[in-house]
Amino acid sequence: MPAKMPIQRKPLPHLHLLAKAPLAGQAKTRLAPLLGESGAANAHAELVRHCVANACGALPAEQITLWTALDHTHPLFIELHNQYGLALRPQPDGDLGTRVRQALNSTPGPAMLMGSDCPSITSALITTCAQQLARYDVVILPAEDGGYGFVGTQQDYPALFTDIPWGTHTVLKTTQQRIQAMGLQAAYPATIWDVDRPEDWQRWKALALSV
Repeated sequence: MPAKMPIQRKPLPHLHLLAKAPLAGQAKTRLAPLLGESGAANAHAELVRHCVANACGALPAEQITLWTALDHTHPLFIELHNQYGLALRPQPDGDLGTRVRQALNSTPGPAMLMGSDCPSITSALITTCAQQLARYDVVILPAEDGGYGFVGTQQDYPALFTDIPWGTHTVLKTTQQRIQAMGLQAAYPATIWDVDRPEDWQRWKALALSV
């Protein structure tokens, strides 16, 4: 009998996480009216820990990089590195598009990126996105506010991250127009939400209590 051909498994995509150090007055400042500056920084630290735990629940730590900002040697980042073994790298200068594109292109093969303030992105959803990326050029998790909290790409697509109105409600729409113009195939597995405002934090805490 002829020998069976081995099953060719596609390599897992690398996952990149973006996170600021939880410095009072510089992280999650829009939560300060509810929590105070120190409370907002602590809330940010909680969200980063939750994000990293979900990422490590979906992929091996060697497939994950945490890109740091503000204070690259902050104790939170050292804690997460020691706990999970994931790599730490400083975010480069430039706008969000520049930082996202550089992170995605810093590792070979397909790559994914997510922010650290989207507690609705679960380990299961990250796994789904990784699976979808094996079949699509781009995978995006749209956010309720008109942006997106997660993007995966098969290769470098500069137009997806250049001249995008970051921080506005038209980020997703503009990105989808670019995807269509480039003739790419995209998947949108789920709509997510992030924590920016006091009502978002209250939503997150209510959800955590109900689990």
